[in-house]
Amino acid sequence: MTVRFGLLGAGRIGKVHARAVTGDAGARLVAVADAMPAAAEAIAAQYGCAVRSIESIEAADDIDAVVICTPTDTHADLIERFVTAGKAVFCEKPIDLSLDRVKACLQVVRARKGRLMVGFNRRFDPHFRAVRAEIDKGSIGAVEMVVITSRDPGAPPVDYIRRSGGIFRDMTIHDFDMARFLLGEEVSEVVATAAVLVDPAIGAAGDFDSVQVLLKTASGKQATISNSRRATYGYDQRIEVHGAKGLVSAENQRPVSIEVANGAGYTRPPLHDFFMTRYTEAYAAEIAAFIAALSAGDAAAPSGEDGLAALALAEAALKSVAEGRVVKMSEIL
Repeated sequence: MTVRFGLLGAGRIGKVHARAVTGDAGARLVAVADAMPAAAEAIAAQYGCAVRSIESIEAADDIDAVVICTPTDTHADLIERFVTAGKAVFCEKPIDLSLDRVKACLQVVRARKGRLMVGFNRRFDPHFRAVRAEIDKGSIGAVEMVVITSRDPGAPPVDYIRRSGGIFRDMTIHDFDMARFLLGEEVSEVVATAAVLVDPAIGAAGDFDSVQVLLKTASGKQATISNSRRATYGYDQRIEVHGAKGLVSAENQRPVSIEVANGAGYTRPPLHDFFMTRYTEAYAAEIAAFIAALSAGDAAAPSGEDGLAALALAEAALKSVAEGRVVKMSEIL
């Protein structure tokens, strides 16, 4: 079975997914839509697909699934439209910045028996998946503590900060999903701290650039997340899982993994410069997993419910910072 795709959004992440779809033998990119005609035409020229409107893709008989890469405030509406049209949906995170809107959207997905996958690409990173595989094999025994470090090389423009939903919903949300993925249990309590240490303009825009979060499950398992909008040494992405019998970790990745030793000491090349290069394999693997699920008639994961759970953790972290206390997830969901 060849899954025929429509791409909604031809910006930076749209280009990534266009490459992933066209690189999979089980898929074909049929059409692309974007509010900026030049962006859509560039993808169409590169991959040999058509430029169509969203309405045309919605009504098309030659499209089975769509990849939603449009601005966040359009995601929920587009999900509802396309599951109603009988098409499978892959949507970049988040579904929406509002928990209530996400819940309403998922009700439509369930009512229409829609197929929805949310783009938490880090679950598909080969290094992070290998960590999960070792947990599943029992190599480190029962998981007890998880440490996630995620630091960007530099802060995004303040205009982006203002519409991003804030660091917890925009950046830490990936780590909330990874924490759930590694802990294997739902989080029951959240405590977070946040500061503006990188750029005062971020604070003036109502956000933070440096945060720490501690998550706890009902059984006592813990996950610690460290985020910063500044890492002068590159894109810092590490995880460590401590268990009853040992530890498994995934180190930072580099475009070239070499080490030079001389009289000046030991040196290694810089880290990846951002997510576009660090998670290339992950983006391809998540689209491949979506295609495989559709071809087999299986449910795709991460699901819409996973998207809701990660956003709920972001809301709990925000509440914890605002009120200076531990927040129970029963207060949020």
